Amino acid sequence: MLIVITGGSASGKSAHAEDMICRYAPASRLYLATMEPFGAEARARIARHHALRQGKGFETVEWYRDLPALNLGKRYHGILLECMSNLLANEMFAPQGCREDAVPGILQGVKKLEAACSCLVVVTNEIFSDGLPYPVETVAYIDTLGRLNTALAQMADAVAESVCGILVPVKGAEYF
Repeated sequence: MLIVITGGSASGKSAHAEDMICRYAPASRLYLATMEPFGAEARARIARHHALRQGKGFETVEWYRDLPALNLGKRYHGILLECMSNLLANEMFAPQGCREDAVPGILQGVKKLEAACSCLVVVTNEIFSDGLPYPVETVAYIDTLGRLNTALAQMADAVAESVCGILVPVKGAEYF
């Protein structure tokens, strides 16, 4: 089962994703973290998310790029991939990233993760509605994340958006 949770910054999507994994994965839960710890703000967010997972039975693996190369070594009941937008940014902008080949590689990695568990929950961001002008590189990132999110939604059994802490089902409402 593949569930996609999207939403704006600080919308509660991570908490909803953790709840979904805890509901559908009775044991062996993996948190796959994609945010690289660059700077104090990133380290603070990582620490906050780690604290929120305490006591929920998650193993944590930090993996920033090249999702298809990840070898988990075992099967899990549930995997939480947090967050697609970080993973894409790492692929597009890091010197070691795959740049324009990001979407096919990420989707291949998602399929590999899906095969390695009973329930995969992917967190992504809704960054498409502010209407501000951006540099060409940022516009390319936003467009690519939109294409990636669309492909994930098509693959998914269920999709929901977290809006101000309220989970709004978009596809597969019976899973929520």
